[in-house]
Amino acid sequence: MRIRVRPARTSRIAATSLCSALACVLALPAQAGEPTVAELAQRLKAIEQRLGTSSDNAVAGNDLTDLDQRLRVIERKLELQAEESAARTASTPTVSLSASKGLSIKSPPPGDVEVKVKALVQADGRFFIGDEQVPQNDTFLFRRIQPSIEGTWGSLIGFRILTEFAGDSATINDAYLDLKFDPRATLRIGKFKSPVGLERLQSSGSTGLIELGLASELTPNRDLGLQLQGEFAGSTVSYALGVFNGAVDGRDSPTTNPDNEFEYAGRIFFEPWKNASNALSGLGFGVGASAGDRAGSGNNFLPRYRTPGQAQFFNYRSTVLADGASKRWSPQAYYYRNAFSLLGEYVSSSQEVRIGAFDTELDHRAWQLTAGLVLTGEDAGYKGVARPNQAFTVGGAGWGAFELVARYGRLDIDDAAFPRYADPNVVAAAARSWGLGLNWYLTGNLKLVANYTQTQFDGGAAAGRDREDEKAFFTRAQLAF
Repeated sequence: MRIRVRPARTSRIAATSLCSALACVLALPAQAGEPTVAELAQRLKAIEQRLGTSSDNAVAGNDLTDLDQRLRVIERKLELQAEESAARTASTPTVSLSASKGLSIKSPPPGDVEVKVKALVQADGRFFIGDEQVPQNDTFLFRRIQPSIEGTWGSLIGFRILTEFAGDSATINDAYLDLKFDPRATLRIGKFKSPVGLERLQSSGSTGLIELGLASELTPNRDLGLQLQGEFAGSTVSYALGVFNGAVDGRDSPTTNPDNEFEYAGRIFFEPWKNASNALSGLGFGVGASAGDRAGSGNNFLPRYRTPGQAQFFNYRSTVLADGASKRWSPQAYYYRNAFSLLGEYVSSSQEVRIGAFDTELDHRAWQLTAGLVLTGEDAGYKGVARPNQAFTVGGAGWGAFELVARYGRLDIDDAAFPRYADPNVVAAAARSWGLGLNWYLTGNLKLVANYTQTQFDGGAAAGRDREDEKAFFTRAQLAF
């Protein structure tokens, strides 16, 4: 007896076989990841060849054609989705948050607009030992609370705004625009640090000890003006040259120019082996200077000098006037080699002064040397110690980085200042200071510091006696990002 299989049934069997084959073939790669459209097309073609082109498989062939069309539709939809995603990415700003760079918002490609939000917070403790004749207050305080916004606005414009919230009122420390015509010629306009002192130009969070040394008392801090700056020869030569309202030693300039006189300041610095891999690659040296005229009395025209413990030890008599040329010059250098650091500078600051019918030019001078060693082996640098090789972790193996720092400095007041322009029974003629510090970098953002400084004086007390030594123990907890 012959059994005939009807075509419809044959087609159903073929279709069923096809579907089973497809299910098996498509299911196999699921363990290794989703197949691409091209891979699916290749597998369908293989199935077609396996099934052949007989009339019994005509229906199956039609099913394959229909499935192929559907795959092409899916492929086009995927292409459209990819194009839409690429267009959305090209028009969406990039927002990133990192421990080293803070919060950053960058425009879509080419990304020439970027805004960075950073902050520096320093909480200090100050404790004085044996301060019987000149008592100082032991205290806790916020030394700095400085949020900042900086970045670029296109390839031409850079900017920075640094505010200060520590103290009795909020102030603006830095506020400037950089017109970046070329790496060799950038014009800075606004309020920023004057280009004279080496230690002054360091970031407040990167200095070796908590407070600046005696040499920095003779250099200006922040000033208002404009400055041309740039780099040459693979960044081995840098310069800055500007005109400013004029700031007295150790202080910021006033918000306006009270005597209608300007000050000119400049600096040139060399790092000949900066791009080399040898023992001199961390050597830099140069000179900073300023010159101008100053006429007037009070704190905006004549300086007061402080110890590293922030106690005032010299000021002029109240009737003294600044009346003429003001000049500074400062040879300076640093050397960084692996974990070792060394920074030194000399400063001369002169000012023509007048009291009644008498006038003269007084020249005060200071120098200092700061050395450091990172005990845990991280690299030291002008911008601070590198991130710890092993950040401190509670209950873990990491302890962060430890650095020992030592500094010695001296400041001498011009002998001609006494007794006409300054009272030798009240202010000192010289100060000598040494200090030791331990810096503990728990992470790249958190630092704990302990300093001991001792300052000795020549004069500064009644009957020609020396003012008592200042012995200060300072601590600091610093968060920076």
